[in-house]
Amino acid sequence: MSSTWDLTALVNAADPKASLAERHLWLVRLMEWLRHAPATAPAAESRTPTPVLRLRHLLNLLDGHPAIAARVRGLIGRFWREIDAAALFADFGFGARRSLAGEVLQRARRKLLPATPETTNGAELFQLLFTAADAAWVDAIDAPLLERVAALLAPEPAGAWRATLLDAITILVSEVHAGGFSPPLRQRMDRTLLAGEPFRQLVHAAETLRLAVADGRADEARRAATFLRTLLDACRHAATSVRGHLEEFGVSVDIVFEVDQLVGRTARIEALLDGVLSPAPQAELRRLLLTLLEVEAEQREFGPLLARQFSLLARQVAERNAETGEHYITTDRAAWRDMLARAAGGGAVIAGTTFVKFAVYALGLTAFWAGFWSGVNYAGSFVIIMLLHWTVATKQPAMTAPAMAATLAEGTDDAQIEAFVDRVAQLIRSQAAGIFGNLMVCGPLVLAVQLAWQAVFGVPLVGPKEAEHVLESLTLLGPTLLFAAFTGVLLFASSLIAGWAENAFVFHRLDSAIAWNPRFVALLGAARARRWAAWWRRNVSGLAANISLGLMLGLVPAVAAFFALPLEVRHVTLSTGQVAAAAGALGLDVLRLPGFWWCMAAILFTGVLNLGVSFWLAFKVALRSRGIRVRERRRIGAAIRARLRRAPLSFVLPPRA
Repeated sequence: MSSTWDLTALVNAADPKASLAERHLWLVRLMEWLRHAPATAPAAESRTPTPVLRLRHLLNLLDGHPAIAARVRGLIGRFWREIDAAALFADFGFGARRSLAGEVLQRARRKLLPATPETTNGAELFQLLFTAADAAWVDAIDAPLLERVAALLAPEPAGAWRATLLDAITILVSEVHAGGFSPPLRQRMDRTLLAGEPFRQLVHAAETLRLAVADGRADEARRAATFLRTLLDACRHAATSVRGHLEEFGVSVDIVFEVDQLVGRTARIEALLDGVLSPAPQAELRRLLLTLLEVEAEQREFGPLLARQFSLLARQVAERNAETGEHYITTDRAAWRDMLARAAGGGAVIAGTTFVKFAVYALGLTAFWAGFWSGVNYAGSFVIIMLLHWTVATKQPAMTAPAMAATLAEGTDDAQIEAFVDRVAQLIRSQAAGIFGNLMVCGPLVLAVQLAWQAVFGVPLVGPKEAEHVLESLTLLGPTLLFAAFTGVLLFASSLIAGWAENAFVFHRLDSAIAWNPRFVALLGAARARRWAAWWRRNVSGLAANISLGLMLGLVPAVAAFFALPLEVRHVTLSTGQVAAAAGALGLDVLRLPGFWWCMAAILFTGVLNLGVSFWLAFKVALRSRGIRVRERRRIGAAIRARLRRAPLSFVLPPRA
């Protein structure tokens, strides 16, 4: 059937007396007909979008058939009388709840559950009528055609569209007014920006505008609109000042979301003002429709929403990790030797962790409890290392990456690139010192304990059966490289948890609560309470990182096994301890076993993947959180290669001076 007959059947089905759902369904089918490409298009008009051609064809048909045009206009007139169009302009694109979680759930509901045309809510019906792709052809409608469309769609009586826009402005102003006085925002806004009380004056200014427009006082309406715009600008500045407070005192994604919603509503009000004040509003209403179509495209996605809301939190996490990461980067030989000594201490603790791990699995516990107590073992060991101011090398990359990214925060000119290369050299030699210090103590110490135990009791502490299992599981010929990379992801995740925990600690002012809460002061004494507050402020990030990492190393494989996912962890220092225990159990004969040497090779690659994956992920997050795009990677790579040729030892040992 040709497109002409399709349209004839469609317009003949227009019935102003039909039910609400049937009338709205007719409009949905009309929009689908506009988008439907005909079998052939006129060559002269091939560059004009198909919906525009069909829209012109529809209007020509209605002009030639007054009876059909009357039915269509009757249906559209009833549509405007019954629909809540103000909801479209005021609510579409904004969350009904003032929380990011509520908005995510709302978008998920719209994505998963079908919508119904049996509704008077303009915002809900809009999503059935339009798609984001409609923006292209709506923008291509020329001025004469736009006037014809406006004449067909204009609500009655004349000027009713202004009342609709004013209703939407009233709704939006009330939301902005309420948002400005909500405690999370009000308590964090810059007080100097609230001196003129912009939020308090919004409602009166909007009502003044409404009365001036209703009475036809054009000059007074323009003055009221100008004053309202001034207030909106002041409200925007006050709302955005919240971000400065969040950067200093901790971030809440719900507050960031609420700020974005408030700012978005002020922009929507200004767009509506353009339509209200325009004597010929077709162009302004088309621009507003295009804005709504952009919102429609955004409403279908989760990624941009979450990225925008979590960007400030990611920056805060990266900044706090950067502060911690500075302590892991050595710049001179004294600091390098200190790093080596602290890593040696960490290796000694991990040696004990290795034996406890074997003891836990010797108990024959179920998978979950074996993983749990292994996690407690790891977490306890990492916390002991932290409290003794020692170090585990694999924790460093996720902390040092943000510190390195900060070097590129101001640009990529020659000075910044050279400073970045300095950081690369410092990081590599710091990592080398950390790993060497861990392994040179952990492996020999485990081996020494094995030999000593056998000398005293006649059997090694870890027996041959466990040793054979170690050589089978840690070999390079198995999935060790995949597990090592996965462990790097867990190392990175622990750094995120650390930054989030510290941000939450600061945001909720827990250090102040510990120092000054009357019950704490009465229990601890004033001086001790302040010391505790300072200690927790210094160590909350480290505790969160170490405890979360330990528990993840133990529990994630157990949880994965529940879902039939064969995931395990491969931590370079722990693997070294296990291989040393196997060597102690099997004696000198182990040197003749190919499996032993495959495990030794696996340890090398495990260290590289543990460090490389966690560093790469942290570095990417740090760059994105600062909005940095490193477009001159070739220059950076060339600078690193030049440093390698000029001073290769700078990547291993710090300079003498």
